[in-house]
Amino acid sequence: MDDLDTYIEKRKQKSPGFAKGFDRGYEQFKIGAMLKQARLDAGLTQEQVAEKLHTKKSAISRIENHAEDIRLSTLECFAEAVGKNLRLEVA
Repeated sequence: MDDLDTYIEKRKQKSPGFAKGFDRGYEQFKIGAMLKQARLDAGLTQEQVAEKLHTKKSAISRIENHAEDIRLSTLECFAEAVGKNLRLEVA
């Protein structure tokens, strides 16, 4: 475990509010990061994905960088545009 991981774990133990907010924010970050990686794996630019989705590059950037409250239908369309399938899991 590196210094950052150690710091985060200590903060989570001291502050339940921090832990809840951190975990929620991290999950939102992961969604955007996964979408970006899927786009890159497909060899597509943000502009190309935007064209497939009939939107603007700035909208794709927002999806990849600020995925909070993203609609399921948007996730499905994005996945399809980059040649992927969307799988959801309730755990």
